[in-house]
Amino acid sequence: MSTVTLRIPDDKHARLKALAESRHVSVNRLLDELATVALAQHDLAAQFRAAAASGDPQRGLAFLDKLDRHFGDKSGH
Repeated sequence: MSTVTLRIPDDKHARLKALAESRHVSVNRLLDELATVALAQHDLAAQFRAAAASGDPQRGLAFLDKLDRHFGDKSGH
């Protein structure tokens, strides 16, 4: 595991600390969770770009179906 020093404004640190406390986790754990979400979003965006570039709409629809199965379709459809 790596150690990273992060320089952020005091007010942002205070807000992150409050958010971590509200979730009953450490600031370190919160930042790890947020980094995981950011990386997952990046990977998914790359998959969508690749599907769009390949001209394969079925792959794009398959990704959307996968998201619906994981997160649930909130649109009411």
